[in-house]
This record gives sequence, C-alpha cells and structure tokens, in this order.
Amino acid sequence: MGWCFKPMDMMELARQCKRIGLEAMEGIPATIYPDVTALGLKISLVGSHGFQNGPLDPENHAEVEKKLREGIDLAVKFGAPNVITFTGMRKTGISDAAARKNCLDCWKRVVPYAEEKGIGLVLEHLNSKAHRNPDGTIHPMKGHPGYWGDDVHLCAELVQAVGSENFKLLFDIYHVQIMNGDLIENVRRYQDITGHYHTAGNPGRRELDDQQEINYPAVIRAIKATGYDGYVAQEFIPTGNDPIASLEQAYMVCDV
Repeated sequence: MGWCFKPMDMMELARQCKRIGLEAMEGIPATIYPDVTALGLKISLVGSHGFQNGPLDPENHAEVEKKLREGIDLAVKFGAPNVITFTGMRKTGISDAAARKNCLDCWKRVVPYAEEKGIGLVLEHLNSKAHRNPDGTIHPMKGHPGYWGDDVHLCAELVQAVGSENFKLLFDIYHVQIMNGDLIENVRRYQDITGHYHTAGNPGRRELDDQQEINYPAVIRAIKATGYDGYVAQEFIPTGNDPIASLEQAYMVCDV
C-alpha cells in the first residue's frame, strides 16, 4: 500500500516490493501503473472516490458514479480485480435509513457496469475512533471519526443487499479489530462476501510485530482456510528507521 510509505519514492518502493516477493501494489497514483506493471508487479486494487464524499449523500452520487466507472475502466486496462468504494461520512439531516438507501441506490446503478466489465467493487469498513498523535492532534489515517460504515456487520449487510458477486466486502483487519474484534470468527462469518483484505498492527496502525495485539499468523491461516485466493495488502504505517525492513518482516509474518 503505497500511501503508507510516503515520502519514499513510489518506484523505489515498487522495486523493493519486487525484490521481497510481493506480487502487487495498490494505493499508488494511477499515473505510475504503467511503470509498476512494467516491473512485473500487478495492481491489486484501484482507487475511486475516497472515503470522505461517499454515496451516503445523494449530492455526491454523480461524482461517485463517475469515479467508480473510471476506476473500473482502469482496472480493466491494468488487469486489477477490484475497485474500492466507501459509504462516506455521516451528514446532518441524513438518517441511517436514508444513508442505507442512498448508498444502495448509487451502487446498484454502477454494479451492472462492473458486471459487464468483469470487475469487482469492494466496500471498505473503517474505524471511526479518533487516534491522537503524541502532540494531541488527531492522526488523519489511523481512524476516521464520522465515517458511517464503521460497523463490519452493517457493511456486510449492505454488500448482501446489493446482491451481486461483483460487489463485496473489503475486510480491513486493523479496522475490524478496533470496532468489532472477534477477527477469526468474522473472517469465517463473511468469507463468502469478502473480496479483499488489508492489514496493520493495532494499536497505532503500526508494523505486524510483537508490539501490537493481533496474532497475524493465526488470522492469515484462518483466511487461507476459507479458500480465499485474492490479495492481502499490507497497509501499516512503518514506525522504524527502515520501512523496507518492516515491509519484509510483514511479508514473512503473513507467509504461513
């Protein structure tokens, strides 16, 4: 996941991913997809409209649909299996029932295009807790206060309500641990509707090391036991002086 490793040059990160043995990258600018794939790496997930302005608010529908269709076209061009989507942030005056309807209405207009092109859309569950830096400021990417789809069970219900094999859950292990826990049971519970996974150590969205609480080998074994054969993307924020060493360590932890 490229954004976690900034300000490192993304092509240098790509070369290191290739050396380590990782198969693909995501969370990188689409402008470098040609260069990354020329190295022999794949694109595991294509971005779209972002988590702030999602289909929860009908004022965002035109932009969300446009970005999702553009993402589907990029996924076709570069052989990526999935495009990411989000619910968006809560908005005053939009009830939970209205938010659900608005999201479903928007996604159901795009899903036929995804089905036609053979591309999946994956809905990411995010934690909505405020995570503070040592100076007291809120870290913008460790939690997302106000995000509506902060319950993995709600996101799973939305996926099921869309009712398409081309619309699935993005199960972010870090976010689920914070909001719901019961990781292995939830992996098993939603195995049939999960299309992608993300990792990170908790607390702190840190490395998959012994300073965090998730038993990643056990979780990855549980994922493998479901028969899942898609991507598990490393989305932790390195805390040490050598982020590539952290990435290589995470690769080894998940090689079960």
